[in-house]
Amino acid sequence: MSELLLDVGQMRDAEARIERTFAPGVLPTDQTICRVVAPVALSVVVRKDRMQFRLVGRVKTVIELSCSRCLDGFATPVDEAFDVLYLPHAPAGSGEERMVEDDDLSTAFYSDNVIDLGQLMQEQCYLAVPMKPLCRDDCRGLCPVCGTNFNTGSCECRPAWVDSRLAVLEQLRKDK
Repeated sequence: MSELLLDVGQMRDAEARIERTFAPGVLPTDQTICRVVAPVALSVVVRKDRMQFRLVGRVKTVIELSCSRCLDGFATPVDEAFDVLYLPHAPAGSGEERMVEDDDLSTAFYSDNVIDLGQLMQEQCYLAVPMKPLCRDDCRGLCPVCGTNFNTGSCECRPAWVDSRLAVLEQLRKDK
């Protein structure tokens, strides 16, 4: 876990370059969202300005997702660029609410002179997950009755969709 932590207290130069590769199991991710299945390559330039640190770089790996139509797992590459400003974590203030500015979306906080690179890489993987992951654009999904994957087979089910609001009209049609 310590390999995922960047000790900025030891940084003496105004700029440092970091190139690291991590094993897939080292990066903590929520398995229900995605699973890292390839080594994670991190390339970052750290720029120091007093107690502020700007990390600009790129994360590359491969993640496995579940298709939202057929539920099969599939791999997708991640190649995400980032530019994050790290500020020292300040204790909770007055509790006043304030508006979130655009710059706040690329700002993170560190404490004890340590920046968690694992969290940074995890966020980049999560940002690479599409709203509706599909194994392929023409995925046919599952049968709502028996669960057959239409990409690999077919079934004899005839799903009948009935709108309960139209049941009265259906009854009138049957009476005639």
